Amino acid sequence: MDNKITIIEGPPPAFETVDDGWAAGLAECSSLFDIAVTRLRTFNGPALVERCHKAWHNQTAMFLHYRSPLGLEETAPIMAARSVETQEGHVLILWVRRPPEDPETLFDSDDDEDDLNEL
Repeated sequence: MDNKITIIEGPPPAFETVDDGWAAGLAECSSLFDIAVTRLRTFNGPALVERCHKAWHNQTAMFLHYRSPLGLEETAPIMAARSVETQEGHVLILWVRRPPEDPETLFDSDDDEDDLNEL
């Protein structure tokens, strides 16, 4: 089973940090992560959401695979997915886990070197 959704054309996804209460539960883990949302136009959003549901049902992770603004390949674990139909077509809404944007968050503990090794 293919466990990634790949953006094959267009600009890199725009990520917006999510501070909603329910989304905070998606980030609960032993490492520091932010939850971000991105919206992508797609040909068949419901099929992509179904792929996510099947992977999660089989306890497999799903990833968003894309190119960064610098052209480097990157991945982000998909934590939740939703498809919305608009007049222009399907829009796939993905909530992904990303490293914290605030660099100071990485250095909250006394043992900074251990924090960097865990990331």
